Amino acid sequence: MSALGNIVRKEMKELMTPATFIPIIIMALIFGSMGNTIGSIEGELEEKPVIGYINADDGQFSIIATFVLEHSADVVYNSTDINDKQKGIDDLQKKEGVALIVIQHNFTENILSGKPGEMDVYWIMKGAGILDSITSSVVEQLISYINLNITREIIQTNSSVNATTALIPTYKNETTYFKGKELRGLSPGSISGILSQQSTFIPIVIMMIIIMSGGTVISSMALEKENKTLETLLTLPVNRFNIITGKIIASASIGLILAVIYMAGLGFYLQSFSFGGGTGTSGFNLALSSTDLVLIGLSIFVTLIAALSFCMLIGTMAKNYKSAQTLTFPVTLLALIPMFITMFKDFDTLPLALKAVIFGIPFSHPMMAPRALLFDEYLLVISGIIYVAIFAIVMIVIAVWVFKTDRLLTGSMNQKWQKFFKKRSFKIHK
Repeated sequence: MSALGNIVRKEMKELMTPATFIPIIIMALIFGSMGNTIGSIEGELEEKPVIGYINADDGQFSIIATFVLEHSADVVYNSTDINDKQKGIDDLQKKEGVALIVIQHNFTENILSGKPGEMDVYWIMKGAGILDSITSSVVEQLISYINLNITREIIQTNSSVNATTALIPTYKNETTYFKGKELRGLSPGSISGILSQQSTFIPIVIMMIIIMSGGTVISSMALEKENKTLETLLTLPVNRFNIITGKIIASASIGLILAVIYMAGLGFYLQSFSFGGGTGTSGFNLALSSTDLVLIGLSIFVTLIAALSFCMLIGTMAKNYKSAQTLTFPVTLLALIPMFITMFKDFDTLPLALKAVIFGIPFSHPMMAPRALLFDEYLLVISGIIYVAIFAIVMIVIAVWVFKTDRLLTGSMNQKWQKFFKKRSFKIHK
């Protein structure tokens, strides 16, 4: 039993390291914060949405509609002149409003004659994330409540209105203003529904590519150390700069192949989604141009180079294949964080601090690029490509420096750096 106990203690001592517990603790904190974010949805649903309305009708059913809006929403603009529509939209945009509801002049007359009363709803959409459409869904519930109250009034007054109109007494024409585009015939819910399909699928695929390719590079470096292949390679009369350059070129070639395969699949995938409303510039087509696809491919390519260079640098810290498994966690974490955030929130609706964090994570840019390019946000995509390219160059330079030191084989710093830190009274661990 003592031998068994010694083995158990030995194995537990090897496993109970910061590298084992820190990843799990951080993941628990991430999921906990995500739970708090999702839990805040209930509070957001209970808040009154900020809206405006124009009531051009003075009949009994329009009075019911405005009564519901006044008591169930935060009304920051109201008018009786239908020509004030643009003024109302501009006012709501300044006050972070959600929608302007316009009740037509013949609203009550139409319902009494057996036709649905007409309302125009002008949505002001701020973001396309899953959590960004909560307030618009609350307004949708208000409109349903208006229908319910009008139906109740029709039944109570024993009106001669036909059953179809009594059950569905109103009809709404919807227009959504989103990122400078006027999208007629579309609600925020329908836009978010279509965009969420690509904003869910694309980040997951990119995350998987980064994690798989990054894990392969880290494991490869660890195996080369464990099998003494790297030691043999470094003792050969080959310039170490050429070694690291060769590894980077090989990684870049793999990254390019992965980017081309990904873009081919993405092109076919997005061809199946096309929707529009109205004509001319008012319609909206979920399609990327050839220029957009090139920019996305370039973003993926430089991100993969940055990821592989970063993983190669991390791989130099691995002592063996076993330790390499825990070193893949930083890559996994940096891929998971932007994946979840871009799925639930639009970049434009994030707080400034969180925007800086997401922009600073190089893996987030190809996840945001497709949605950004759909709305001509070229500055965000191009600046992201430049930033990730600079990040990749910095990683390559650091990796080259590490390959020229003794740390790659000995796991410790060379003599020059040891002397540097000793002079400053730092303890050096061999």
